Amino acid sequence: MKLATFLLPGGPALPGLVRDGRIYSLQPAGFGSVLEIIASAPASLDRIRRFLETVPDPGLPLDSVTLLAPLPRPPKILCAGLNYRDHAAEAKMEIPQVPTIFSKFHNTIIGPGATIFLPKNSKKPDYEAEFAFVIGTGGRHIPASEWRSHVFGYMCFNDVSARDFQLATSQWLMGKTFDGFAPTGPWITTADEIADPHALDIGLFLNGERMQASNTREMIFKIPELIEFISSVLTLEPGDIVATGTPAGVGFSKKPPRWLRPGDEVVVRIEGLGELRNPVAAEP
Repeated sequence: MKLATFLLPGGPALPGLVRDGRIYSLQPAGFGSVLEIIASAPASLDRIRRFLETVPDPGLPLDSVTLLAPLPRPPKILCAGLNYRDHAAEAKMEIPQVPTIFSKFHNTIIGPGATIFLPKNSKKPDYEAEFAFVIGTGGRHIPASEWRSHVFGYMCFNDVSARDFQLATSQWLMGKTFDGFAPTGPWITTADEIADPHALDIGLFLNGERMQASNTREMIFKIPELIEFISSVLTLEPGDIVATGTPAGVGFSKKPPRWLRPGDEVVVRIEGLGELRNPVAAEP
């Protein structure tokens, strides 16, 4: 399944299922949000399947609605830094021996088509294509071998970063948490649709030009290790987003650096997950 959050003109945010270019509201099935579906899975997914089989619903053309971030307010947003060998090399940083984890806040979340506003006080805004997974069943001290039973699904993620703020200190947080610095979507693809999440092509296009091209097999710490490590410190909850790092090709590595500029369009594309497209503008 592909689960999204969408708006009808003048209406509230609704959970929906995307299929064959159409979106089907899941509100009549008794769900108020995608987070509610995640928290009650797998029973919720069975309920959705039965609903779609028994209730005639023509759905709506996908281009007739506004897609929001699939999870507009996830419990946590956790990110792995320097998790592709080629990216660590271009950043001239050592390969980490343990996962490097930082967080973003709710203010960073925007959806597909939403504008990435470039901060007035940053001169080095950058892009980062990332593959993200969404926690289904939460827990603490989760063994790596049990990772599949804790992953609900996957989606595209753009870890937009203000490099001047990020690298001003040893703590990356402020460079990662400007408003709108975490485009996500366009939907969550449930885990059953992706046979191997560690074998997906991932890329980023800036104004149609390919800037990043890799595969999730190149991650240093893969999903099992990330879940085991993170849950050894904190309790993972349904709906937590974990972004797994970016491959080589980010803007600061170009010669000269290619920072985001007003008028740009950034597209994150991941095999099997669709594409996340966002325009770029100056902060009003």
